[in-house]
Parts: sequence; structure tokens; C-alpha cells
Amino acid sequence: MNYEALYDRVLQRVDHDAYLAWADSVPQAQRAAMAEIGAAIQSSSFEAHTGRAMAREFLDSGRIDRLMYLSALHVIAMSPAVKDFSEAARLVAEREQLALAMGGPDLDMHLAGVDRHRGALAFYQGHYGVALDYFSRAFERQRSPGNLSNVLSALIRLGDVTEARELYARVRCSLPVALVSGLDTLISLDPDLALLRTENS
Repeated sequence: MNYEALYDRVLQRVDHDAYLAWADSVPQAQRAAMAEIGAAIQSSSFEAHTGRAMAREFLDSGRIDRLMYLSALHVIAMSPAVKDFSEAARLVAEREQLALAMGGPDLDMHLAGVDRHRGALAFYQGHYGVALDYFSRAFERQRSPGNLSNVLSALIRLGDVTEARELYARVRCSLPVALVSGLDTLISLDPDLALLRTENS
């Protein structure tokens, strides 16, 4: 793999003057509801039908929109309790079509979510090179700590720890402080990124 091209892909679009950080891929007004769904999915007593019912209730009550609803259903389909990858792929396609139909100024952010979900689908099936491509595309569209952490996770799973550390070092020198700080937080919490913690100490 051409890692210089990957580094360029991640770093080349950064404009410090025009930079707009995406704090999260979930709109502020919907974060509490999505956090509730996320907590339910991580519960040891999680059952898919309960999670789907919760997501539907939040959609019907207006706490989340249809994009976030499809995202929640995708995460449920991908969860260890379900592992329905065919359904997850169908939901990603539906989310992409909805994003394209909506268009507007947030299209890149919404398509970044599609890329992120496709990357996760590949990642959890062991196709880390495919996941890396999707995660890199997601970061190009939405420069967020989460998207960048996914790029690093895919590199590590590919066994390219040295390259992940090199990218992380470049990021720390090239990207805005807010993004680097968010990435450092994720590295401190995510087991997939544990090998980078010595770089963050």
C-alpha cells in the first residue's frame, strides 16, 4: 500500500483558516436519544427487537430523524447480539439513497456517515483494507476525530502499526488542536487504538 498517498489523502484537504470541525456525526439535538440507543445496545441484556422498538419510538416522537433512525438500525444489525451483515448492508444503501434525496449543504456529512457504516461493515467481517478505504473517504468528507480514529484502527488491524504511529505523529503536527484533542481522547478509550497510547503519553 502507498502510505504516502494515504497520508496525503488525510492531510491534504486541511485548511487551517477555513477549517470547520465536526464535533460529532450526530446532530446536537439528537445526541441524547442516540446515546440512549447506544447504551441499550451495549447492555448485557440487549435484545434486538427492544433496540429496534426504541429507535422507532424515538423516530415517531421526533427525537431522531430518519437518517439517525437508519443509523441506529444499522448499529443494531452489526451488534454482537445480531451480526446480520446483510441487513446492515441493506440499511447502509437505504441511508445513502435518503441522503442523496435530501441533498443540501449537509450532503457530505451524511455521505461520510454512509462511508463510515460501510467501513464498519467491512471491518467487522475482517476486510481491513476495504475498511481503510471507506474510513479514509469518510474522513475526507467529514474531518472528525471519530473518522480519523477509524483510519488508525484499520491500519492497526492490517498490522501496520508503524504506519499508524507515523500518521498519528503527522496528524498531531498538521491538524487543528480541537481535532487532535478529540482523537487523543478516543485513543485513551478505544481498545483498538491501545498500541498508540505510548505516543500519547
